[in-house]
Amino acid sequence: MAQYVIGDIHGCVEEMTRMLEALPLRPADRIVFLGDYVDRGPDSSGVISRLIEWQERASQELIFLKGNHEDMFLSYLGLAGNYGDMFLFNGGGATLASYRVSNRPESREEVLARIPPSHLEFLQNLRLYYLMERFLCVHAGIHPAKPLEQQVEEELLWIRDAFILNRHPFPYTVLFGHTPQREALFHLPYKVGLDTGLVYGNKLSCLEVEEKVLFQIGRGQRQVVRTSVKDRWEQIPRVPAV
Repeated sequence: MAQYVIGDIHGCVEEMTRMLEALPLRPADRIVFLGDYVDRGPDSSGVISRLIEWQERASQELIFLKGNHEDMFLSYLGLAGNYGDMFLFNGGGATLASYRVSNRPESREEVLARIPPSHLEFLQNLRLYYLMERFLCVHAGIHPAKPLEQQVEEELLWIRDAFILNRHPFPYTVLFGHTPQREALFHLPYKVGLDTGLVYGNKLSCLEVEEKVLFQIGRGQRQVVRTSVKDRWEQIPRVPAV
């Protein structure tokens, strides 16, 4: 079984679609999305519609994680979430436009009336993290000084330097998005960052974790490039047996 983990999409539905269509998927495979489907990019509504369609017809197992941008969107809508007051300052206007709503809607009800119930259900059922064998998938990262059961939602959705700049004691490689990099960030065996700034004109990244293959497509491009990154894992120092 292959397991694919996809970084931040931010409304870039065309590149996301080309990525999914290019992956050599088999029925038993799993795809994990690290969140941030909405905001900043051209078609957040289209991204969610396409993911719902894919989920309905795909034979693969699809896992959708929550990003901080979905959390802000939910809060803005008056639903369970935080920092709704920051939604429009963080690219939320592009999301509203994709639902044909102005940046200054007359009421929250006006916005909710434009959003299909299936989209609200999708947003409200996103997971905070997903554990698969040796890998922990989460949007932003984890606090390195806290046990997994003591991690708080805000850290899982928003943490940056405290996680990225430090090692952690967990027996997992953490696969995360949230903090854009020019290239996928490999700090092994601790973490791999897969937000490669698609919405900023860079690229979308997807890691297949069993064979260690990185799939990438540039913004506005049609071709998905496949690169083996197995050598990154082979360079991890081995601890001698005692």
